[in-house]
Amino acid sequence: MAAGGASQVRTADAAHAIRSSSEPPFKKVLVANRGEIAVRIIQACRELGIASVAVYSEADADSLHVLLADEAYAIGPPPAAASYLDGERIIAVARASGAQAVHPGYGFLAENASFVAACLAAGLIFVGPSPQAMEAMGGKISARRLAEAVGIPVVPGESAAIDRLEQAEAIAGRVGYPLAIKASAGGGGRGLKVVREAAELPAALEAARREGQAYFADPTVFIERYLAEPRHVEVQILADNYGHAVSLGQRDCSVQRSHQKLIEEAPALLPEGLSEAMDAAALRLVGEIGYSGAGTLEFLVEGDSFYFLEMNTRIQVEHTVTEMVTGVDIVQAQLRIAAREALWFGQDDIVSRGHAIECRINAEDPAQGFRPAPARIVAYRPPSGNGIRVDSHCYAGYTIPPHYDSMIGKLIAWGENRETARRRMLRALDEFVLEGPPTTIPFHRLSLNQPEFIAACASTGFVAQLDLSTLSGYASRTMPVAAPALVPAATAAMGPIVPGGRRFQVQVDGQPFTVDIAEVRGGVHARRERSGGTATAAAGVVSSPMHGVVIRVPVEEGQQVEGGTVVCVIEAMKMENEVLAAQGGTVRRILVKAGDTVDAGAALLAIE
Repeated sequence: MAAGGASQVRTADAAHAIRSSSEPPFKKVLVANRGEIAVRIIQACRELGIASVAVYSEADADSLHVLLADEAYAIGPPPAAASYLDGERIIAVARASGAQAVHPGYGFLAENASFVAACLAAGLIFVGPSPQAMEAMGGKISARRLAEAVGIPVVPGESAAIDRLEQAEAIAGRVGYPLAIKASAGGGGRGLKVVREAAELPAALEAARREGQAYFADPTVFIERYLAEPRHVEVQILADNYGHAVSLGQRDCSVQRSHQKLIEEAPALLPEGLSEAMDAAALRLVGEIGYSGAGTLEFLVEGDSFYFLEMNTRIQVEHTVTEMVTGVDIVQAQLRIAAREALWFGQDDIVSRGHAIECRINAEDPAQGFRPAPARIVAYRPPSGNGIRVDSHCYAGYTIPPHYDSMIGKLIAWGENRETARRRMLRALDEFVLEGPPTTIPFHRLSLNQPEFIAACASTGFVAQLDLSTLSGYASRTMPVAAPALVPAATAAMGPIVPGGRRFQVQVDGQPFTVDIAEVRGGVHARRERSGGTATAAAGVVSSPMHGVVIRVPVEEGQQVEGGTVVCVIEAMKMENEVLAAQGGTVRRILVKAGDTVDAGAALLAIE
């Protein structure tokens, strides 16, 4: 791993402020997040001897992070805007509980510079960079300009805000199609629209601005060339408050759908010299802004060239694979750096060993366009064994709420080399028992067996090229997990039992039992419409395939539509889902409007 020019000199002036690592960094930390990352932070705090404070919405009262924390406080109703995004409420809980610091995890308020400033004003330590450093890198436009200023290549485009169609058309004429319209404050694919021809530009510009406002309270967008099939590679850095920074190496995050990552691995296998060049670029950029804490710089790679994409000023979902190959606990490092401890290792101490792969296990139906599928987890038994790690907040009986993202957990496999890690991951996927919602497990089994993945040459276009209709052949094996008494209650809750199930002989407390695993229809397993398709509550009635919030209804009463026309857009689990008309005809009645919350099966409109 390249040294990248990181400073290893500690000045005498700084030495007096360095805290002894034998002491806990803090006495108490509030975790301003939910789900698996909240569990991860609580575990890191416990190992460091730090008390943890959890916050939770009404929908998360039974979540694992609430059960594991030393203290837990309700902060509002299920919508994130009224709970996990309520900075004032979170700060009030931190002060009332006696917490000294706030760890934001990822998402929600993790990259909100105003929240950071509010924490500092309240006398709290924010586990992350300063608001100034966050602002410098938080907006994609400002980050592009800064990268350009220090000589780091960026994707060809315009580093300026676009608010009129005429501007967008002029830039498109210079950049050429396909192009990408991106929300400056966006992330994780939110506020990003790909435009392949001029006719798509007006609607894409409107959609990107709308998503930027809805998810980040900022409609600012910019335009750059769309690279169709690059590799997505990122550099993990750690920096302290005394000018020391190191790179923990690269991760390859190319396997993604709709710009949402699905499989990540470390180290990234790059052409000779590229790893060192990317390390140097990343460290030069963080040095320019005086960054401290953990951060990730994302790049697109085409051949021997790389382009700066953005910086995430927080912990990443995929930090796990870097931890597995370097042995560095990045979350604990965040806490220690926030407590003003100087880096306790240098660049030469970072040695990458073996290879790690992470598969995101989401409550989604890949065969239906990765449709979100929140539901009750009937049975849950994660895999184990040498080189296997599972980060999750779920358990048998837990109901995945529809208000947040669809992640159930992260499955990580380590091996002495990439092929060993790949085969170990396949074994773990095969052993992962997760009954209830459809999940991405079959998708991962399919992906890891593809020649492109085996050869480590998958690009960001990899998922779009897969034939997901073959997923049934990659379903995980069902294994006995529960006493028979649980089976009738679980299946009855999901829907009517039909013939064709499977039978297993099991033992419970030494007693033999026969367990029938029934196929269920009409419940969580019955979603078999094509991607974006709809079920019908009655002839001509288009119904919602999921619980969610109506974002827009792009048709009007009296309008003629064809089968396959988008008639409604529903946001569920942080994803926009297009609902299509199953038949052509005239829209006779629209039953919902933007902002309405609908349940799965609810009537949306009637077409005759």
